[in-house]
Amino acid sequence: MRGLGIVALLCSLAFPPLACANDIAPGGTLRAVYLGSNPAQAVQDRSTGAIRGVAADLARELAKRINVLVELKPAPNPQGVIDAVSSGAADIGFVAYEPSRAGTVEFSQTYMLVQQSFLVLDSSSIRAIADIDRAGQVIAGVRNDSITLYLKRKLKQATLLEVENNPAEIQRLLTGKEIDAFGASRQRLTTLSTETPGSRVLPDTLFGVPQTIIVPKGRADVLTAVNRFIDEVRTSGFLQSAITTSGIVGLQAAPAGSWQPSVPD
Repeated sequence: MRGLGIVALLCSLAFPPLACANDIAPGGTLRAVYLGSNPAQAVQDRSTGAIRGVAADLARELAKRINVLVELKPAPNPQGVIDAVSSGAADIGFVAYEPSRAGTVEFSQTYMLVQQSFLVLDSSSIRAIADIDRAGQVIAGVRNDSITLYLKRKLKQATLLEVENNPAEIQRLLTGKEIDAFGASRQRLTTLSTETPGSRVLPDTLFGVPQTIIVPKGRADVLTAVNRFIDEVRTSGFLQSAITTSGIVGLQAAPAGSWQPSVPD
């Protein structure tokens, strides 16, 4: 009983009342889901199954603080993350905030920004972000990615082509000059560029995609606890350490006060 009392005391210090293990992870294990195709969140080793990355580190730290086990699972796309949390199949999820995704879950404050840019051929006249939206140009992005949803709203002159997350096909489209640029996270573009001779990543950034932790709709107590947790790992340096250790290009800890996630209008 004494041990349980100590756990309860620690929980009350770490989180507001009624937002401890029984609230955040009612099943006794923190079930966390992340976007499996996004290395900015986490990467799973194909041979060992080990999962590493910022989202994995944050989920493990949260589970440690509320004294429960953690279970990490990848989802194939952002909607899969949202569906897992909204249906009760997961307790928390890691997904980028985007206005069109709001409604069935609660989004935390932004904990990290993922820089978005474009890959073009070396011979392209596109030298910077300002050159992207021009008449006659075809700009590609993976279907339902944050940058694609953004471009769908913002492109005025260039044509948007939504593609599947198939690196070989994206390479074919770019080298065959069927598209003029491909937009994605800087890490994804860097990897693709090394595999695509004669290509380059633009030096500037379109915007930073706000990464958030989602919880079930209507769980204000859990949302408050998660937001407080983000404040604490930011202040302690844990978040920055996780970002640095991940080795992923183009990540930055979101500044304090990023309470309303948003993308540029």
